[in-house]
Amino acid sequence: MHANKLKTSVVRSEDVIPSWYSVDASGKVLGRLATKIAVILMGKHKPTYTPNVDTGDFVVVTNAHLFRLTGRKTETMIYPRYSHYPGGYREVSYKQMFKEHPERIVHSAVRRMLPKSALGRHMLNKLKVYAKADHPHSAQSPQPLDV
Repeated sequence: MHANKLKTSVVRSEDVIPSWYSVDASGKVLGRLATKIAVILMGKHKPTYTPNVDTGDFVVVTNAHLFRLTGRKTETMIYPRYSHYPGGYREVSYKQMFKEHPERIVHSAVRRMLPKSALGRHMLNKLKVYAKADHPHSAQSPQPLDV
């Protein structure tokens, strides 16, 4: 066997030690912010990334009410819901969603960029979004992340 043969390492879920990151969303464009957060949640920023193993880290987003949108998205975006009952389709406008729950806008933007599988739902559970600057995860000492 050659001495300089390349080896591929496969990471197991027991070997992954997740880190915690904090992101301040004030003044950031929503789509660009969501892509950076999705990369961290999937673990693609690590050299040990494995597609079928959750190698991502936890992300805490603060000031979720201070992000910004470009173009005319504030007038045209809608958030659909369906209760799986007849006549249960509802649409909520961006302005109404922003007024009531601005953290759900960031959450749904990141959710749409993750894999549509059980693993993607598990990755989404590691996202913590808060509309204000304070959060209950200070004990984990999240590192600030530049976005």
